[in-house]
Amino acid sequence: MQTRADADAESGYLANACERLRAILDPSLIGVYAGGSWALGDYLPGRSDLDVAVVVRESLSPELGKAAVARLRHESLPCPARCLELVVYRLDTARSGSAGADFELNLNTGGDTPLLVQSNGASRDAGAHWFAIDRSVLAQAGIALLGPPANEVFAPIPLAALAPVVAESVRWHRDHPVEPGDAVLNACRALRFADEGCWSSKPAAGRWAVGRGLAPPNLVTRACRARAEPVSLDPEEVAAFLGAVESRLRSA
Repeated sequence: MQTRADADAESGYLANACERLRAILDPSLIGVYAGGSWALGDYLPGRSDLDVAVVVRESLSPELGKAAVARLRHESLPCPARCLELVVYRLDTARSGSAGADFELNLNTGGDTPLLVQSNGASRDAGAHWFAIDRSVLAQAGIALLGPPANEVFAPIPLAALAPVVAESVRWHRDHPVEPGDAVLNACRALRFADEGCWSSKPAAGRWAVGRGLAPPNLVTRACRARAEPVSLDPEEVAAFLGAVESRLRSA
C-alpha cells in the first residue's frame, strides 16, 4: 500500500515536473494531469507507473519537444515510480472525444526503463489503443496538477468509438504476455468499462468481474497478489481468459 512518505515523494516529483513543463511550454501550456493508477486509487510504489498528460494550445515544435525530454528524462529528474509515462496532447485533441492516438509527444523514462520518445502520433511500438484509454480515464477521474479540472479539458470518448479500442487492449496483452497478472486485471477492467461505461481500479474491477461470474476467482486472486509479490500464473489459463474476454468485447 502507498504510505505518506511515498505519496510525498511522488507528489514532490509531480510538482517539480509541472514547474519544468511550465518553464518550457508557457504560454501554450493549458494544464498537467495525473491519470492511470494515481487517479484511480491503486498506485503501488515501486511497481506502478506515473501517467501524466500535458495539454497545450497548439502543435508542439521539435525544439520544445526536445527541451521537455531533456528536462524530464530520468537522468535529469529521477522518477520515484517504476516509470514516468508522459504524453503531450493538443487541446483540440483532448476535447475531440476521438479514439485515435493523436499525441504530440510520448515520453517513457525511468531508472530501469529504456528511454522511449515518440512524436506526432507515431505509436506502433507503444500500442495506439492506450492513448485513447488514458484520455477516457482522464475525462472521468483525472487529477489536475496544473490548470483547469480534467473534465473541463478532456471530453469523454463515446462507448461505441472506444469499445473496439478496449478490445484491442486485451488482444495486445495476449500478444505481449510479459505481466500476466496485469493482463488479467486489465481485462477485468475492460469488461467493467464495456458493461458500466466507467473505469475503476484494477483490484476493484477484478472483484467486480468475479462477482458477476465473468472471471475465474482463483485467477483473479493470484493476479491481485502478483501486484505485490512474485506469483506464478498458468500461461494457458491466462491466454484462455484473455481470449474469452476479447471475444465478449468484440461481440458486445
